Amino acid sequence: MAIYKRVADHGTNLSPLVSQVATAYFSDSLFIIKIFSFMSDSTIKPHKGKLLVLVPGMGAVATTFFAGVESARQGLTKPLGSLTQMQTIRLGARSENRNPLIKEFLDLAPLSDLSFAGWDVYKDNAYEAAKRCGVLTPQDLDPLADFMSGIEAMPAAFDPSYVKRLNGDNVKSYKDKKELTDAVREDIRGKMATSGAERAVMVWCGSTEIFQQPKACHQSPEAFEKGLKENDPAISPSQIYAYAAIMEGVPYANGAPNLTADIPALIELAEQKQVPICGKDFKTGQTLIKTILAPGFKTRMLGVKGWFSTNILGNRDGEVLDDPENFKTKEVSKAGVLDTILQPELYPDLYGDLYHKIRINYYPPRGDEKEGWDNIDIFGWMGYPMQIKVDFLCRDSILAAPIVLDLALFLDLAQRCGRYGVQEWLSFYFKSPQVDEGHIPEHDVFIQHFRLKNTLRVLGGEKPLTHLSEKLDFDE
Repeated sequence: MAIYKRVADHGTNLSPLVSQVATAYFSDSLFIIKIFSFMSDSTIKPHKGKLLVLVPGMGAVATTFFAGVESARQGLTKPLGSLTQMQTIRLGARSENRNPLIKEFLDLAPLSDLSFAGWDVYKDNAYEAAKRCGVLTPQDLDPLADFMSGIEAMPAAFDPSYVKRLNGDNVKSYKDKKELTDAVREDIRGKMATSGAERAVMVWCGSTEIFQQPKACHQSPEAFEKGLKENDPAISPSQIYAYAAIMEGVPYANGAPNLTADIPALIELAEQKQVPICGKDFKTGQTLIKTILAPGFKTRMLGVKGWFSTNILGNRDGEVLDDPENFKTKEVSKAGVLDTILQPELYPDLYGDLYHKIRINYYPPRGDEKEGWDNIDIFGWMGYPMQIKVDFLCRDSILAAPIVLDLALFLDLAQRCGRYGVQEWLSFYFKSPQVDEGHIPEHDVFIQHFRLKNTLRVLGGEKPLTHLSEKLDFDE
């Protein structure tokens, strides 16, 4: 009944048959797929006008995102790594040979209609910030100088107690957090007006805040608003941005492991305001590799005795995470992946004694070119041990930038489709996917990708696929 109610609440048309079937308890995913096959795309509002992408935190990730979009618009590079721009989607049986690009299948905002704005504790414009971050070479960045220089950082909503290693002077002054929130909301409205945008989305690209557990002010919208007025120290800057976005009807994605839109107050508020939200923590380097390898081990019933992971990076993120309180937030986000994928409670012989160690080391000479090193002790037939060693020399912001683009376009699509609240189908992009209460997050990247594409098929008016799709007639 809960599934039917949630679909109905989102304004989707269902056949009478589905209305009857949906009252049952669904343990078979095929029945759930059958329900979604009846969903209509008639409620999708067409894309019209500019889409403003708002980013709290104009550091390496945000400026690389801005530059990559503009570079693609000028025809200098292609938007590699972006599903919305580069990936196809199969529709119907393989024999039908229907494989359009996702951006051709769905009415996504085109890159030409994107505009950008952001906040940061430093006054640099996007061009100056990108030079300082050192992700992009002058050869790639200089042709974009005029465009990037036009994106000025708005003063940030900032509290140094949440990010102790940063100390910029481009910050808002305020009497209380209610006044601070109002200032952020005014920024959103102001940028909407000056950019001429019809709609907006917000993607957090700021630093990781200190570890936090939900407090009393996080339990309801009323408690949260009371906390704003009383300047409650438990309300973090990222929560202020998320609240401001939701109140302005702007979809919000959390790209860091912060406790932000996953508190009861903001989840309820997002439902009330009919705003899509998702998070948290972009899945980029080492965790991406884990979510690729771990499903393979479980599929082959290979045991894992230990998994040691260490990271070396020298960007602003590395500096922030050098503080133990901030590292704990990241550690919790990264640590939950293996248990969820490997399910030691179901396979105690294989994963019941898994020792999982995570380290992040700040090393300034490395800059944004992070090194993720993993030692994996596995075992197989008759208990014989084996080892796998992975040395991933990655570029964090290069991997994160296309995620920002996809999330912006998919959240905008979700809102135009009448979807709101937690968007579990976007779990593919996160280390700690946000899910509805009572749901278990999925970390297997292949299952996440399958769910993402099936949701897109449904939103586009097509039937979802299973391995039985070529033999089953869903209309019977």
